[in-house]
Amino acid sequence: MATKLFNYYPDSGGAIPLKNNEQKNSTSTTPNEELILLALQDKELYGLQIVQSIKDASGGRKKLRIGSLYPTLHSLEEKGLVQSQWGDECPQERKGARRRYYSLTQSGEATLADIQGFRENLLNWQPV
Repeated sequence: MATKLFNYYPDSGGAIPLKNNEQKNSTSTTPNEELILLALQDKELYGLQIVQSIKDASGGRKKLRIGSLYPTLHSLEEKGLVQSQWGDECPQERKGARRRYYSLTQSGEATLADIQGFRENLLNWQPV
């Protein structure tokens, strides 16, 4: 699958397509996508764990609804930022639906680093 390449420019709505001679840095992301990327940093989680991690880390101030979680995860997979695999739990070990686990790809890690780098630069920016 061909992935369209972008640079991260938050003032332009998130991203501008790369020109032929520009370096691949990151992909356009929405605020919910950024939350999920942060939740998955150095972790492999299933859907409800992602929701719970965001809620717990924000002290309940940020909540990602199940209705938007899976479309957002699907979008991240299409962009090549997240990969998923079915869990190998035996049906006897748990009740309910089989779990699908999500983790960052190398592109996802690079995109998250780019977003965090931008935020750090903005926090440290001083007027001239």
